[in-house]
Amino acid sequence: MNYLQAIILGIIQGLTEFIPVSSSGHLVLAQHFFGIESADNITFEVFMHLGTLLAVLIFFRKLIWELIRSLFCWKSNLESEPHRNNRALIVYLIIATLVTGVFYLIFKDILEGAYQNPLLVSFMLLITGAMIFASDFVKNTSIPASNTGFLKSAFIGLAQGLAIMPGISRSGATITASLFCGIKRKDAAHFSFLLSIPAILAANISELPALMALDTGVLGIYLAGFAASFVAGYLVIAALIRLIQAGSLKYFAFYVWLVALAFIGYILIV
Repeated sequence: MNYLQAIILGIIQGLTEFIPVSSSGHLVLAQHFFGIESADNITFEVFMHLGTLLAVLIFFRKLIWELIRSLFCWKSNLESEPHRNNRALIVYLIIATLVTGVFYLIFKDILEGAYQNPLLVSFMLLITGAMIFASDFVKNTSIPASNTGFLKSAFIGLAQGLAIMPGISRSGATITASLFCGIKRKDAAHFSFLLSIPAILAANISELPALMALDTGVLGIYLAGFAASFVAGYLVIAALIRLIQAGSLKYFAFYVWLVALAFIGYILIV
């Protein structure tokens, strides 16, 4: 892998991590196109996820600070309700994260084996397209994220667990699941972004030994991918929130279907 390939992959990661088109699916297909073995670059993929994690932390820094502050504000007064809502939101994020973690531990080997099968990834992209296309037609979305509830947060966590399969969009799965649970569109977007934080952190912790043993000769290439994913990820967050609120995700479905069909044709012919 060279610098140009790392930057291109970083941009792909940054754009597709939050846009509901599956970053893992795009990376598998892009690496297949470049002739890069996916199995040898899991550490690089995790490194790029650090870039998108930093984008989320910076973009939502005020909201994250308010959530943290609410953990220490327990007084009963006129200002206590926002803090109660924030604490409830934290609880539901934890529940969703735990469900994702359990699902991952049970099905890890099966799901990660799909990274070596670009054709399967292409078919999963078709499913992602159908999923986000359907989300635009969900109308009854009036529940604030702080009222998600245990069962609905567990369902959203399960949807995120399914997105471990490359080709299934994490943001698409969690946003769609939230909308079908009746969560407000803007809250569904925020919940999905916040839910990405522990998921990305867990992925990096699991790869910590590989990151510590990283060859300094490729560090510059990895940093180039990291920087590209951060910039692309940060730029796309605000635009995506507006599209979710407008119910305009179906356009991404057309794109995903086109990419999937193009790669199915490419893989079968080549």
